[in-house]
Amino acid sequence: MEPDLAVTSKGCTPATMAWQGSPLDEPLLAPGKDGGEDAASMEAQHLRRRDKGASFSRSCLNLSNVISGVGVLSVPYALAQGGWLSLALFALVGAVCYYTGELVARCMRADGDAVRSYPDIGQLAFGRPGRKAIGAVMYAELYLVAISFLILEGDNLDKLLPGTSLGLPGGYLLRGKQLFTLVAAVAILPTTWLRDLSVLAYVSAVGLVASAALTASLVWAGVAEHGFHARGGNVVFSLAGLPTSLSLYFVCFSGHGVFPTVYTSMRNKKDFTKVLLASSLLCSLNYALTAVLGYLIYGDDVKSLVTLNLPSGKVYTRVAILTTLITPLAKYALVIQPITAGIEEKLSLTGQGGLPRAAISTAVLVSTVVAACTMPFFGYLMSFIGSSLNVTVAVLFPCLSYLRIYMPRGGVRRAEVAAIVGILVVGVVVAVVGTCTSLHQIAGTF
Repeated sequence: MEPDLAVTSKGCTPATMAWQGSPLDEPLLAPGKDGGEDAASMEAQHLRRRDKGASFSRSCLNLSNVISGVGVLSVPYALAQGGWLSLALFALVGAVCYYTGELVARCMRADGDAVRSYPDIGQLAFGRPGRKAIGAVMYAELYLVAISFLILEGDNLDKLLPGTSLGLPGGYLLRGKQLFTLVAAVAILPTTWLRDLSVLAYVSAVGLVASAALTASLVWAGVAEHGFHARGGNVVFSLAGLPTSLSLYFVCFSGHGVFPTVYTSMRNKKDFTKVLLASSLLCSLNYALTAVLGYLIYGDDVKSLVTLNLPSGKVYTRVAILTTLITPLAKYALVIQPITAGIEEKLSLTGQGGLPRAAISTAVLVSTVVAACTMPFFGYLMSFIGSSLNVTVAVLFPCLSYLRIYMPRGGVRRAEVAAIVGILVVGVVVAVVGTCTSLHQIAGTF
């Protein structure tokens, strides 16, 4: 296939230059010292390199962990906002995000091994301005998601252990959500120092078990206490709550900023489509069950975090909260890895050992702790992330980049162009309306 002249005219091999120093840049086959290495030796070295990649099952665990996260706690609230018919929109959002995830993979394959990250896709499609724009939005999205994890930890630990406080030197008393946010940060910190995604797969597996346990806890709560026919849980469709509902649905499926990291880590990258499909279906099932159960139990009284509806002191409440606490612990390292890698590259610290990377990831964690202690409105923050940043990263950028890369090469059919344009129109509407709604809600909290 001939190179895209519109892309190469922006500079000589811009994508290659962009990722040259990336910490993920490990060639599969290194040349021999004198150029005379025989074929058998080179093949053996090639197989050793391939063995270092994440397997199909581990890639499924990592990608499922990326997709399935704190959004599971907000889907009952999203369903309450939009009504029962919004479940059709939930399915549509899931299908759209799966398709745009596949577009991300196609963009990753567009220039051989030169494209290694989401900003690399932006550079291949739109040059340096595209790289900067996509990088800025992606890093902002991942950073806010990391903050939401810590807010979630503080809220749920405070509900689990109310009244807990810790005295500090100087007479300062640390209590409640701030105390537990710091405790969660200390627990998360070691996982941020891990670099190998095949190792992180074990952490991801724990996170997926925790998500399933949360759904089981809601079933337990419904059977033991409330039943499945709460008053007010019969809204068929609510136009006023639709922007919030759609925004939160996008939160559920948008982990696209981390998709290139998982793709690059795979042993066999051709299996990414299968991994994406399996992960999307598994997470969709868990999301839908949690949404329906939470809304049936609590109706219109369901809160932005469904765990906040559970009565204190009950066994199933403790199980739900404890499993909820595991999810951010399992996801935080995956979410901030692209941020850490980007800072490494920007500061030219790539390949200088684990100490600079540990220092950067620690600094990122500390900054998110500070932000989490000053932004306590979890539901509205998640709505803002979903409407503005998630839609941009998960829908707008993949579609625009794919069209920009492949249309000059004649690789996009007219029907696909029409479908992508339709997705772009819907994405822009959701982004504008949802962002305005969530900002209005956030402003109302002050």
